[in-house]
Amino acid sequence: MKVYDIRRALLLLCVMVLAACGQATPSVGQPQSNSTGTTRVRLAYFPNVTHAIALVGVARGTFKDTLGPNVNLDVKTFNAGPALIEALFAGEVDISYVGPNPAINGYVKSKGDALRIIAGASSGGALFIVRPEANIKTAEDLHGKKLATPQFGGTQDVALRYYIQQAGLKTADKGGDVTVTPLQNPDILTQFKQGKIDGAWVPEPWASRLIIEGQGQVLVDERTLWPDGKFTTTVVVVNRTFLEAHPDLVEAFLQAHVDTAQYIASNPDESKKLINSEIARITTQPLPVAILDNALSTTDITTDPLAKSLFVSADHAFALGFLGDNKPDLSGIFAIDLLNKVLKAKGLQTVASS
Repeated sequence: MKVYDIRRALLLLCVMVLAACGQATPSVGQPQSNSTGTTRVRLAYFPNVTHAIALVGVARGTFKDTLGPNVNLDVKTFNAGPALIEALFAGEVDISYVGPNPAINGYVKSKGDALRIIAGASSGGALFIVRPEANIKTAEDLHGKKLATPQFGGTQDVALRYYIQQAGLKTADKGGDVTVTPLQNPDILTQFKQGKIDGAWVPEPWASRLIIEGQGQVLVDERTLWPDGKFTTTVVVVNRTFLEAHPDLVEAFLQAHVDTAQYIASNPDESKKLINSEIARITTQPLPVAILDNALSTTDITTDPLAKSLFVSADHAFALGFLGDNKPDLSGIFAIDLLNKVLKAKGLQTVASS
């Protein structure tokens, strides 16, 4: 090789090394500081009624105000849980509102390393809606039917597949004749109206939209399947690295979370307006009042993660083959000390992690 070529190659190598040093990937879960001294906290949630605390907290600026002027709150929205958990794995999300099953899947997939559940957000608000023309009156009538859920492996997907399994039926991917297709919530509504699917297990407000806009019928209100009608629909998850590095920010967030839950309980009418304004901002269209009222009637807002129901959900997911060959150890999935600290300071009842 000529001396000129060697020098050129060395110069190119130096440029590449310097470029790499200047573009190092941030650590997963770490809020990034900028030159002004502010930090970025990435919050994710869905435009669903079951995520009402997130919707109201963002709309009122409660999270932003409580986190303080040195924090830049970056909000992101998703359609369903598995995609959100993948974003958390990729270091794109720090704190999120998500269904219990994606949280469980994420915990198991990462061998307990990626996340912790730090609070609850809602109970109920999930229903199995069917088209009257499909003539589905009982689970046995699901033979040969085409059904949908928001995403494969999501909370409603596990609920539907377990319901089918308990009825002695099998889904098409398991050699049976009940087809379960993952679809975006808006696509579920469209295909339901067009008669392309016979039913769907969905969260609010989509269940109410299927009932009112799609003239659907309730086959199962999931509350009827749980003791006292209580089961966790939405939990608050934090990236583990973020939690360990910034417990002060997580505690401040939980302060805003609890304050928002109390605000919703004390101001239902104003909260309803805020929920709808946020749904309109995210989806470009507000919900009709009848749909929103019906959706809120099936959903309970709570900061309790209802841990017992989460472990039952995990048992269901394991029975369906979602969590591997060996039943996973979920004993470390909860980190609720900071939540209980906030609740105790407010004179509110603390919650359990088992």
